Amino acid sequence: MSPTPRSVLVYVGGDLVGDAVMKLPFVRALRAACPIAAITWCAGKHKSAFADALQPLTVGLIDEVIEEAGFDRPLACLLRRPLGGRHFDWVIDTQRGVPVSFLIRRIRHDLFISGSADFLLSDRKPPKGYQRPASMVAQMLDLLQLASAVPPAPDAPLNLDDVTRAKAAAALPEGPVYIGLAPGAGGRNKCWPLENYIALARGQIAQGRVPVFILGPAEVEWAADLKAAVPEASFPTVSAEAGAPSPSVGYSIALGARLAAAVANDAGSGHILAASDAP
Repeated sequence: MSPTPRSVLVYVGGDLVGDAVMKLPFVRALRAACPIAAITWCAGKHKSAFADALQPLTVGLIDEVIEEAGFDRPLACLLRRPLGGRHFDWVIDTQRGVPVSFLIRRIRHDLFISGSADFLLSDRKPPKGYQRPASMVAQMLDLLQLASAVPPAPDAPLNLDDVTRAKAAAALPEGPVYIGLAPGAGGRNKCWPLENYIALARGQIAQGRVPVFILGPAEVEWAADLKAAVPEASFPTVSAEAGAPSPSVGYSIALGARLAAAVANDAGSGHILAASDAP
């Protein structure tokens, strides 16, 4: 088996946009670890946002996305080799259901890595006393470290087109120190009180920094009040014409790359800013 794989398959059940954004550090680390490999992302049962909404971000990172690959039909995977008998140097199983792991292991491979059943089916296992980390992406990075035998480095660049980068640079030009504030979340119960974000923004202004509110479509009703409360702040995701937030994931990541730091809830906007490498 070659220590530098030429083909890698990553198995997931499926990826909604929020899940896929959280997995971007793993995707970047995988490309850094496997610079010459053809990387296939296999959504075994459902769709993957890497095939559509987030596809532009993964140009150069993921070479192929397979969706609804048939692993919800176990008999078919048992009667014949999955994925038409294709072979991969590495197969990394990121889910932990043992029956599905047995099916995934039937994909032709040189190295199979899986955390299911405490790594029972995996060709390589962590050292004795290993404690599985709480976060999903940390678990995935541990699987990559098992495969590559070196600590993962999630620093392969995301693909952001020049137009998106230029738009972010025009919104947040060089000079000021920008502090990102993302007060929204899919569930309002996950949100830090809005008045706290306003107070934080005012405190940053007092220190000579520019607060930047990253608002999504669900925060439409907050835009006018926030502008009134913090008129010195920047609102780059709010269209001057429409008056409503209309950002793309790529644009929000490009904005995040221009921030000195960011504060967000445990929600999609936080994961997007993390993907931009904003502290």
